[in-house]
Parts: sequence; structure tokens; C-alpha cells
Amino acid sequence: MNSFFVWLNSVPIGTLYVALGAVAAIENVFPPVPADTVVALGSFLAARGRGSVVAAFLATWIGNVGSAMVMYTLGRRYGAAKLEQRLLGDKAAGAENRLGKMYGKYGVLALFASRFIPGVRALVPPFAGALRVPAARAGLAIASASAIWYGTVSYLGFTLGGNWQRVLYLITEYARILAAG
Repeated sequence: MNSFFVWLNSVPIGTLYVALGAVAAIENVFPPVPADTVVALGSFLAARGRGSVVAAFLATWIGNVGSAMVMYTLGRRYGAAKLEQRLLGDKAAGAENRLGKMYGKYGVLALFASRFIPGVRALVPPFAGALRVPAARAGLAIASASAIWYGTVSYLGFTLGGNWQRVLYLITEYARILAAG
């Protein structure tokens, strides 16, 4: 993973946006991928390279929602059990049970809220497909939650990157104060 971050720092801004979208897409297929960290770092690097926070967000959001809807379609076609077992292994049954209870009680709002829970987030699309939640409703819940999540991560990473000199100054000052105290 370290070599990926080194590579990410050296790529042209357009390639960086493609990498952000790809990592956000992979997260829905292989949940252990640290997409949030990569998106924050990518947004940080975009700010340092005079990129756009909007482009960083859109690349991430489109990649994530696009892949989520592919997983939705696979869940609808094959059922969630096979996909969830492949995604989470032994933890699939417990996560599916919790998500099922939440969906039974709260409906589409449970799909939306579950997208904010790491690990469970990847189960939402195939689960929604297997439950035959209408694609538009599932897509809206998934896209809305992803917009909020990745919008926040992109904004924070970009803001940190754009103010890096100030951040370094503050860190240095706090370290100096702590060392003197």
C-alpha cells in the first residue's frame, strides 16, 4: 500500500482523479481496501497540485456509486448470500442479520445509514438487490450517503492540503509549547 501512496504523489492530476474513482469503486467489491484514506490523501494531493476538490469528489463519488450499483445488480441476480460470504467471510451472517433487522424496521433509511458503517457499507448494495428494493430507491440511498461521506472526506483532505503550511506551523508551535511546558 505504501508504494501506491508514493505513486499517487507522482501522478498527473487527471490520473490522480482516475485512481480516486477506481479505489472508491474497489471498496464495494473488496471492503478491506482503505478507500477513505486514499480519498483523503488524493484530495490532499489534488490541493497541493492545484487540483479541484469538486473533481476529486466527483471522481470518487462516481466510482463508488457506479460499483455499488453493479453490486446491487449482482445481488439482485444471484442473491446476497453468495456475495456477502465472499466479501466478509465468517462475518457475513452477523452483518446480514443486523442489516436485515434495520431494513425491516427503517426501510430505505437503513440502507442510507448503513453506508456510513465501514465493513457493512459494502453489504448494502447486494443486500438491497437481493431484497428487490427498487433500483431507483436503493440508488438514491446509496448515492446520497456516498455523496455525504466522500464529500466530507474529499473536502477535509483538500482543505488540509491547501493549508498545509499553516498546519505545519501550528504543529510546530504546539510541539514547541509542549516541549517548553
